[in-house]
This record gives sequence, C-alpha cells and structure tokens, in this order.
Amino acid sequence: MIRLEKTHIENRVLVQPNDTNHRNIAHGGNVAKWMDEVGAMSAMRFAGRTCVTARMESVDFLRPIPRGNTALVESYVYDAGTTSIDVFLRVFSEDPMSGDRELTTKSRFVYVALDEDGNPTSVPDLDTSSERATELQAAAGRPEAETDG
Repeated sequence: MIRLEKTHIENRVLVQPNDTNHRNIAHGGNVAKWMDEVGAMSAMRFAGRTCVTARMESVDFLRPIPRGNTALVESYVYDAGTTSIDVFLRVFSEDPMSGDRELTTKSRFVYVALDEDGNPTSVPDLDTSSERATELQAAAGRPEAETDG
C-alpha cells in the first residue's frame, strides 16, 4: 500500500519566450505538456513502474501565465483502480521574485501502469487514511473523501 502523500510532486518551469503565444502568455499546449509530465511522475512514483497517459479530463484554463513567471505544476494520485491511476493536477502562476501565486489551470489525468512487455499491469492500493490524504482527495473533487475517516 502506498501513501497518497508520497505521490505529491511539484515542479517549476520558468515561462520563456519560446513557451508563449503572441500575447506573451504560456501556450495552453505547453501547460498541458508540463502537466502530463509531472502527472506521469506521480503515477510512476505510486506504481513503481512505467506509466502512460490514458485520458486527460477537461483541462480548465482559469488564468494566463505571463512570460517571466514560473508555472508551478502540482500533482498527486488521488485514486487508483486495478491498472489505472487517477492523478489530480493544478498549475499556479508564481512570481519568481515574491513567490506570490494564483491558480491558473486544473485537471485530472488517468495513467496506466505497464509491465516490461508494455501490457497493463496491476498497481498497489492507495493509502488514504491520513488527514492530509483526506484533504488532498477533497481538493481533487472527491466528495466522498470529505466524509471518510
């Protein structure tokens, strides 16, 4: 059994000119790519195996990330099936000098663990027994987590 907290990963990317569109804000495609990469890291940390993206649920772009700010990508596993891993992702625009941040993007991605031959393989159980795990599940939009424990 793997504790939910062990799957929590944060990564920062400085938004450079090549990452932006004509309005000097991060391209949505780049943000989605950063989310997919960090989400896969959480899934692999949980499964202890290679994981591939099976589905991206709606990606909600709430605010832009301007050039020069940091895209702070946060991810963690909030649920798991037999071979699938549900990962919640949020992106924040962070001022690299002050550390001030605001939520810009959120989504849920599903990954599948693969064995050495590239076939789906079982994943461990997710331990959600801690208070912090319950908080993270609630943030991921799992209403049943709010009544657990």
